[in-house]
This record gives sequence, structure tokens and C-alpha cells, in this order.
Amino acid sequence: MRRDLPSFLPRLVTANTAARFLYLTEAIARSYEPTPTELETLERAYKSTGEYLVECDEFDGLLTQIHAQGSRQLGTIVRPLNQNRDGFDIDLVARLDRKALGRYVGGKGPSLLLEHLYDALKRYADRHGLGIKRWERCITLNYAGGMCADFAPVIDDPVYTLPWGASHGRIPDRELSRYLSTNPRGYCNSFDQVAKVVPVFGNLERLTASYEAIRKSADVAPLPEPTEVFGRVLSRLVQLVKVHRNAAFDGLAAGKQFKPTSVFVTSLLAEAYALQAPKSHEGPLDLMFDMVGLMPFLFERRQLPGGGEYWELMNPTAQNDNLAASMNTTERQQAFSQWQERLLADLNAIIAAIEGDAGVDAIAKIVERAFGPRAGQGVLQLGSNRREMNRALGRAGFFVGGSAVVTPARPHTFYGR
Repeated sequence: MRRDLPSFLPRLVTANTAARFLYLTEAIARSYEPTPTELETLERAYKSTGEYLVECDEFDGLLTQIHAQGSRQLGTIVRPLNQNRDGFDIDLVARLDRKALGRYVGGKGPSLLLEHLYDALKRYADRHGLGIKRWERCITLNYAGGMCADFAPVIDDPVYTLPWGASHGRIPDRELSRYLSTNPRGYCNSFDQVAKVVPVFGNLERLTASYEAIRKSADVAPLPEPTEVFGRVLSRLVQLVKVHRNAAFDGLAAGKQFKPTSVFVTSLLAEAYALQAPKSHEGPLDLMFDMVGLMPFLFERRQLPGGGEYWELMNPTAQNDNLAASMNTTERQQAFSQWQERLLADLNAIIAAIEGDAGVDAIAKIVERAFGPRAGQGVLQLGSNRREMNRALGRAGFFVGGSAVVTPARPHTFYGR
């Protein structure tokens, strides 16, 4: 059963603090998301592969399309934390017509389907000098530039009693002995519906004015317009949480095996957003604290006879698809709880630094601890660019929590204070 949802007291933050935090959120997310050029390269690569697969003899015309799923479709894609790797990981669906259920039927059907997908992709990889690896239920291609694409075969099997059931399908299980229910497009539609909910911000006019002042003073690539930012709050906050998760777990020797899956985290945040966005908040900062605080309360917990818990978070767009299935070990559950508490503590530390008018170096260190080196370097770069601009204008600029306070400069011959 679910635990009762808690009530949160409103956080006492000013519109200026909320705007500065929003600025940092944009800066951190930008440091981990693909540029338009990288997105074009990524899509060109997998579309070329898809065009090849559609014509392959293995599928005899049954493979109809390759399309992205997961974070690419949700607008929550983030760069891997590894500083030595610039590429992105993308999840793709190799979609087959429903007739393929007749061809790949029986106990050996799922195995044969994955074998055909591997054989076809292996020829493509050999022809283009790409790396390839076969996993339990998908095939990974390693493209030039460090991009990795996971191709998972899904056979169309509409179930019209489900929300967005027209895009429902079947995917091989890990043992390749049967098919499981899946609905990547339906899940994306469900997320998009939640993301369209316009959050209620009590001081929207002041928050917008403060953010706009920061945005216009930026001398780096300009941040998006306020309407664009507020129109995709959910995706931005999911990105931020995923980056924090990666920073928290990827640096640990055994961290990756206990890291909460993206679909589990994303689903919890989407449900929390659906519950909290219609309520009045001071801004995205206040909303994010309530969303993260709700995460442990939004899935079913069942006590097991031998001790421990069984977690369940059902996918509303697929049949018997428990999105929390990977979380059902004591170690993973404890790791999730500890990470969620650390996320709240790190957010509080950033807010304390902003409200305490800490300088760029102090804020960058806190951001780096919470969100990784790339985020910390991004904050430092913002501060450096501003200082150079202000020196050229004969002014001294102090980067404070994502904002710039500019004062007339006195002639001096020293630096460092």
C-alpha cells in the first residue's frame, strides 16, 4: 500500500532567489544536454540505420520503423557523466508489424527475433566500422563520436482498453522465452499530457521579471525566454534530478548496480508534478522541493513475509508492467532512500549559498558536488565570461547565485579580491 501523502509547508524564498535558482537550473541542464548540432548528428545516424534495417531480408518487410523512445522523446536526455566521453546514449525501438507475432511465435520466437536483429545490425556495423554488442533484450551500436544507441525490437499489438493502447506492443523478456507488454509511445504521450499542466506560481510576475533581468544580462549563449522555460518545467526538473542521480552513483565502485532506473525516477517525478503543479508555489524551486519530497510516497509498498518490501509502480499504458521491478532488492531500496535525502540536502545547500550571496567559486563547488564537474565548470564559465565583459565596460561584476550585481569600478592595480 502507499503511504499517506505528506503536506509541505511553503518555502520562504524571494522571487529573486527563485529566479537565480532557475538560472542555475538552466545552466546546469544545458551543460549536460545535446546541442542542436549533436541532436542532428544523432538523429541522422539512427535514421540511416533504420532505413537499412527496414530493407533487410531477415524481416521480410515486417520491420516498419525505427523511432526514439525514453529520454530523447520526453525531452529529458542528459550527457553521460564521464568527462572523457562526449556522446549520448539513446534508446530506440525497432518496430515490427503485428504479423510478426505469427512469425516469431512459440518458445523460440523471442530469441529468433533478437537474433535476426543482431545479424542485420552486425552487417551494418561491419560495413561502417561501428562497435556492436548483444544484450539480453536489445542490441547496442557504438557510433563515431561516442554515441551509443540501444535497439529494442517491439511488435505491434494494440490493446484499446488501455490509455494510448493503439501504440501498445510486445517485447522479448530477458530470458527470451516470452513477450512482455510495452508501450513506449503511450508512455511518452502520458508524460506529455502531464507536462502540459501549467504550474501555478504565486509571484509569477515578479519571478518572470527577475529571470528576464538575468537572462538579458547574460553574455553567453542566451537562455530561453521565460514562456519557454515555464512551458517545460517538468522536463527540466527531471533532467536536473537525473544528473544528480548520475553524479551520486556513478562515482561509487558499486554505485551503478544500485542506481535507480530512469523510468522509475521519471515516472515518480511526473506523478509528483501532476499532484503539485496545480497548487500555488513560489516558483520552480519550491515546486521541485515538493516533487522530490513526494517521491517515496508515490509507489506501492508490500511487506514480504521474510522481511523487506516489494515495490510496485504500474505503467498505466501497458499490461502488468511494474516500473519499479528493478528496485526490489534491499540494497537498491536503501540506496534510493539515501539518494533522495541527499538530493534534498544538496538543493538546500545551493539555496543557502544563493541567499547568503556566496560568490561564483563557492556556488560552483556546491554545484559540482551535487551535479558533477561539467556543471561546476559551467557555473565557473558563466562567472568568468561576466567578469571579462564587465572589465571591458569599466565595471566590476560579481556573479552572485546566477545573477550579476554590477557596480562602478575604481581604478586599481591588484586582482584577486
